[in-house]
Amino acid sequence: MTDVLERFLRYVKIDTQSTYHSKTYPSTLKQLDLARLLADELRVLNLTDVKLDEYGYVTATLPSNVDHPTPTIGFIAHMDTSPAASGTDVRPRLVENYDGSDIVLNEEQDILLRPSLYPELSKHIGETLVVTDGTTLLGADDKAGVAAIMSAMATLTAHSEIPHGKVRVGFTPDEEVGAGVDHFDVAAFGADFAFTMDGGPVGELAYENFNAAGAELIIHGKSFHPGDAKGKLVNALQVAIDFHNLLPVFDRPEHTEKREGFIHLVSLGGEAEEARMEYIIRDHDRGLFEEKKTLMSQAAEYINQRFGAGTIELHLKDQYYNMLEKVAPHPEILDLARSAYRSLGVEPVEVAVRGGTDGSRLSFMGLPTPNLFTGGYNYHGRFEYLSVEELKLASQVVVEIARLAANMSPTSR
Repeated sequence: MTDVLERFLRYVKIDTQSTYHSKTYPSTLKQLDLARLLADELRVLNLTDVKLDEYGYVTATLPSNVDHPTPTIGFIAHMDTSPAASGTDVRPRLVENYDGSDIVLNEEQDILLRPSLYPELSKHIGETLVVTDGTTLLGADDKAGVAAIMSAMATLTAHSEIPHGKVRVGFTPDEEVGAGVDHFDVAAFGADFAFTMDGGPVGELAYENFNAAGAELIIHGKSFHPGDAKGKLVNALQVAIDFHNLLPVFDRPEHTEKREGFIHLVSLGGEAEEARMEYIIRDHDRGLFEEKKTLMSQAAEYINQRFGAGTIELHLKDQYYNMLEKVAPHPEILDLARSAYRSLGVEPVEVAVRGGTDGSRLSFMGLPTPNLFTGGYNYHGRFEYLSVEELKLASQVVVEIARLAANMSPTSR
């Protein structure tokens, strides 16, 4: 078993699921179980400046082994897994020399991973896959990224003949709940630029993502006995439905793809007296993003005109922005990644992420941070799987970027 696979299998067995609306940071203290393990392993690898801080961030330094100035590169991955599916008692299993047929995840519960539903499986024939037992997510998002970085550090420390400049590594909590870099100290991290290892299929190179906002609505109704409600009842649940129906049907995520944005109703609940709704708003184009927020505001204004002032309270909050704005001015960062891919026989597949990463926020905090592949698929659910061959390549990309960057000028940025 290879080092990177052994690490991955060990990490996914640690439950690090994050949660929304927590009053702690990290949002779940169990994330610190992995954080402590990673800090210990980094010390065993003889990295320096190993730190696990009060927020759960793990950082460390691989000192330069060349005698000339180079840029300081960062590699970052997140430790938490999504709240969308259980991360408790993950039982990874290897499917060696995959033959293209259905994969039985759980015979007792008749849970199968089917190529008819996930046709991308066909490109993995002959590879080794890691799958779940069908009752939990796998955690490749983003423990594949964690394993790729850790294994790359093991390679670089074991092979002093590979030239590299100063490398900084960072592992963050709470990325899945949008808080991954809330307390990240970019200045203390000290990198000139960085890469998040948080992508999917082999070759993926992402430096464009959604602009993102969240919307919370509180709807105040007027409750009356339904037998005596005519002209009096304002049912908050019905108002919520009326509000939702003012928004464009084809701007819902189930009708969008590629660079098309959306407005997504995440939750709806309440009673006739009061209801609450939560939305997320996404678009790659900043102008269209602002238009979607304006549309939400106009819909709320209409409802308040119709049912009375204060019927709807709308709270809009921007969450992150398209990193393209901050990465595009530094093409040498992307050229470095492309060169590393191609030297390993991997052709870059440059995609606009329909989501966000820690890197999108870090880029606006002064640390340009595009995103690299890890070999994971079907994130956030029980049909998640990982290509071992692609994970190995991801770890090799980290090593190759470090090697190639040893020839870069520190003033390239």
